[in-house]
Amino acid sequence: MSNLALTALTASTALGEGVVPLLSALKEGRSGLKACDFEGASINTWVGEVPAVDAEVLPPALHAYDCRNNRLALLGLRADGFEEAVRNAMARYGADRVALILGTSTSGILSAEQAYRERDAEGALPEWFDYRATHNTASVGAFVREYLGLRGPVSVVSTACSSSAKAFAAADRLISAGLADAAVVGGVDSLCLTTLYGFSSLELTSAEPCRPGDVARKGLSIGEAAAFVLLEPVSGSAEEITLAGWGESSDAHHMSAPHPEGRGSRAAMQAALVRAGLQASDIDYINLHGTATPANDASEGAAVAAIFDKGVPCSSTKGMTGHTLGAAGALEAVICALSLRHGVLPASVGTQTPDPQIPLELVLKPGGTRPLRHVLSNSFGFGGSNCCLILSHRGQS
Repeated sequence: MSNLALTALTASTALGEGVVPLLSALKEGRSGLKACDFEGASINTWVGEVPAVDAEVLPPALHAYDCRNNRLALLGLRADGFEEAVRNAMARYGADRVALILGTSTSGILSAEQAYRERDAEGALPEWFDYRATHNTASVGAFVREYLGLRGPVSVVSTACSSSAKAFAAADRLISAGLADAAVVGGVDSLCLTTLYGFSSLELTSAEPCRPGDVARKGLSIGEAAAFVLLEPVSGSAEEITLAGWGESSDAHHMSAPHPEGRGSRAAMQAALVRAGLQASDIDYINLHGTATPANDASEGAAVAAIFDKGVPCSSTKGMTGHTLGAAGALEAVICALSLRHGVLPASVGTQTPDPQIPLELVLKPGGTRPLRHVLSNSFGFGGSNCCLILSHRGQS
């Protein structure tokens, strides 16, 4: 079992900045999706766009990192007192003993898209474009490290949609090895045309708000988010939310499709249960990866049904936020932590008629409350990169 607690957390999504609007939406079953008009994209789909991202201004000393993804990261860090919590942790442990592990999929690729539009007659990119500080996958890690003044180990995980869930597992390994005393983990992924057109070309986007697990589901709604968590050693407080366990797997079944029987995702969930020292019957709620694509929902449904009793409540929260890709794992870990802390059972917003071929107990009505002690969150990425997190509330029995 992990000995780490989630001592501070924040998430900024299409629902608004910080956890207050997110928690409100979880209670009300409200969606932040809207018809896509991002960067003039000619795609009939819906997206989860975070408001006011481009109003963020990076400090002058960090202007080289200016891109939408890093502005989104800054907006996230400034919410919920998270930045202050990290600085307090640095004072306790030392800046060199707080690690930083983030997940992203496309990072600042929008900046490259914008630069390509400004090529000169010879095809040269404009002078303002800095690949290392903006487009590069590691950019968000470098920016957050410099902004916060962290000097411990830093890495960026990019394994598609499992990226920021795997950041939790990486942090646990790092701290267990004695290489850090605490860690900032999370995920930042911003909208860009590459993902919008890419998923559209795969015929995976929906022309209506996504409907996870629905018999008439047509595909996903892409979103963006910045979600961060501070992990520290458990203190024993009854109010602590802890990282009880995690599991990873790679089934490598197909470049972009999950194994139809969910073999890889099943292995990740079983590994998480073993590491947490829990039985399947101990899980009170499952936050599904639930992308609303036909193949993903069927595969995940088969995997979950093979391990858990049908009565365990399940939902996908992507109908509220959109699929935030590399940020999804961290965002949904924050959602699970809020659910544990407030006893909120998130509804599967957008689901109208559950697919009878998916034998899960989907939560359809918002506002449900119940004591929750152990919750499980799934994050599955292209290429069969799977990660499962289990969070626990020490004070519940």
